[in-house]
Amino acid sequence: MTAQLDGPRLAPASGVTGSLVIFLHGYGADGNDLIEIGRRWAPVLPDTAFVSPHAPDPCGEAPVGRQWFPLAAIDPVGVRKGAVAAAPSLDHFIDSELQRHSLSEAALVLVGFSQGTMMALHVGPRRPQAVAGIVGYSGLVPDPEYIAAEVRNRPPILLVHGDNDPLIPSIALHTSAKVLGEAGFNVEWHMRPGLEHGIDEEGLRLGGEFTARVLNQNGRGGS
Repeated sequence: MTAQLDGPRLAPASGVTGSLVIFLHGYGADGNDLIEIGRRWAPVLPDTAFVSPHAPDPCGEAPVGRQWFPLAAIDPVGVRKGAVAAAPSLDHFIDSELQRHSLSEAALVLVGFSQGTMMALHVGPRRPQAVAGIVGYSGLVPDPEYIAAEVRNRPPILLVHGDNDPLIPSIALHTSAKVLGEAGFNVEWHMRPGLEHGIDEEGLRLGGEFTARVLNQNGRGGS
C-alpha cells in the first residue's frame, strides 16, 4: 500500500499559484526542517507555492524524525533498494500536489537535502514528464549504474555540497555530477568551502536563483 504523505505548506506570496516547489528533507528530520526555505525564496518566487512532506517512515536510528528509507550506511545496493521502495509514495504525492494546484511538471522544482536529494535524483528523472529542475544539497545519485538506462527525461540539475561534509563526503558531488553529465543532464555544481553537512547562505542564494531561473524559462516563475 502506498503511504499517504503530507507536510507543512506555504502559499504564494502573491496569492496566485503559478509554480510549485517540493522540499524533500534528510534522514532523521521531517518536513518542518526545510519549509522555511520557502520564506527565504518568496521574494524571487512570489507566485510559487511550497510544500515539504514528511517522509513515510519513522526514522530507525533517531527517537524523532522520519526517513525515506533505512540508511545505516551509504551502501549502494541498500540505497538503490530504498529509493525504489520509497518512490511510489513520493510520485503519488507529486501527482496529488500538481493536481491540487492545477499545474504540470513543467511548473515544479524538486529540492532535496541529503537523503531527500537521493529521492529527488531518483524520482525526478523517472517522471512521465520533465520537471522544471532539481536542486540537490549534500546528497548523491542513489543508483548511478541505472540512471542512464532508466531516465525518461533530463531536467536541469543544481548540486551544492560542503567540502567538509563528514556524512556524505564531498567526492560524492564530483561523482554525481560526472554520472549525470554522462547520462545527458545539464548539471551545475558548487562546492562550499568549510561547510559540513548542511546548507549555508550562499547555497540558499544559489538554489533560489536556480529555481527562479528554470521556472521562468518555462514561463512559470512569476518574478
